[in-house]
Amino acid sequence: MFDTLTERFSDVFRNLRGRGKITEDNIADAMRAVRTALLEADVHIDVASSFCNTVREKAIGQEVLKTLKPDQLLVKIVHDELVALMGPVDPRIPYVSPGPTIILMAGLQGSGKTTTCGKLARMILAQAKRPLMVAADLKRPAAIEQLEVIGEQVGVPVYADRTSQNPVKVCRAGISHAKKTDRDVVILDTAGRLAIDDELMGEVAKIAKTTSPHQVYLVLDAMTGQDAVATAKSFNERLELDGLILTKFDSDTRGGAALSAKSITGKPIKFMGVGEKLENIEPFHPDRIAGRILGMGDVLSLVEKAQEHFDAEEASKLEKKMATGDFTLEDFLGHLRKMKKMGSMKDLLKKLPGMGEQIKDMDIDDGELVRMEAVVLSMTTRERADPTIIDASRRRRIAKGSGADPKDVSGLVKSFGEMRNAMKMMSGMNFMQRMKFGTQLSKMGMSGGGMPRMKGNTAATKRVLSKKDKRKKRKRR
Repeated sequence: MFDTLTERFSDVFRNLRGRGKITEDNIADAMRAVRTALLEADVHIDVASSFCNTVREKAIGQEVLKTLKPDQLLVKIVHDELVALMGPVDPRIPYVSPGPTIILMAGLQGSGKTTTCGKLARMILAQAKRPLMVAADLKRPAAIEQLEVIGEQVGVPVYADRTSQNPVKVCRAGISHAKKTDRDVVILDTAGRLAIDDELMGEVAKIAKTTSPHQVYLVLDAMTGQDAVATAKSFNERLELDGLILTKFDSDTRGGAALSAKSITGKPIKFMGVGEKLENIEPFHPDRIAGRILGMGDVLSLVEKAQEHFDAEEASKLEKKMATGDFTLEDFLGHLRKMKKMGSMKDLLKKLPGMGEQIKDMDIDDGELVRMEAVVLSMTTRERADPTIIDASRRRRIAKGSGADPKDVSGLVKSFGEMRNAMKMMSGMNFMQRMKFGTQLSKMGMSGGGMPRMKGNTAATKRVLSKKDKRKKRKRR
């Protein structure tokens, strides 16, 4: 979402490198460039001007710290101001006791409101709560059916009344049903419109007045930029919002809505939709978003996403296998499937510090993971345990069963062997040594974390083997 803004900020900081002190002249030049970058990102003009003025005031006259350079000092100031611009935010839902906690979802048609209801319900379910969704969108065709399908997918019941045309009555009945069925969270999916109008506002306001929701969230399409902020302002005047949820945060939109929303509406962004799948919703953390904008990555979000899919005990067993070289293609298959659930490889790599700039022009094909999985699934249990037995005849059979080329099978097996050797070597290294070694592998076509490509790179991997391993190879020869 912030790729262009990140690139522009990087240019600003790059121009300050090598200077001994931040002066009024160079900070003025930097802030002009920053202001232009923010406006191009569709940030509200008042927000952009205020942001640059604040950064300028804090930067002028500050001596460069002994361990910092001018660009690094400015990065810190800009980072802190970006956090202040978008925060503070508490992404937790304040549940009430006794329940049920009532959450009213509002938004324009096409913003992804109904899908977001499902995403939110799934997230709440994972927090050991018992949510119920209420289908109160009685205007849009098939809105009730859509919510019921989503409810079935996430395992959350949906209350609907197809005989009623009164959304207020449906919401009241849904809350009563939740109390009878021991549901402690109620999500009201209200109707949207193609534009803000008195009928829409009146209906949503009446539902809010009747049901007294504990939280009112407005779902906004991040791709609409400043229009999204204007919509939030209008809704807030009638509803008194508790927070915003930005959808399509994974798109190539310029990011102005995320940077302007809090300043213009006074309401925080609570969550963001980062994909089409129902698990693709994340809490909004201003400090982490600021880190992404400035190219610092977002390791905390990456760790949290990994913790959702990787069991600690299982990970410990896997680490031991890697250390002893007993990691098999069967283990790799399980690892591969969990990686697929975490999202696209490009999005995951962007969360690593410094990787955003390196991969921006790279064409990372997530279909490669599917093809690798198909190749491994075409192998027998014995072949997965010991890939060295895979000869030409077996390669042809595996290739035919997976729809791949025999060369691809050979490349995967070679790369897997190299990866297993690399993992074994890395198990005895400290953190900094692992980072350095992983960088070397990455430059040569392997990802350091251990994802082989279909085509091997044996000669390149040999160059990073230790002298001890090289001597062992020579002895074996």
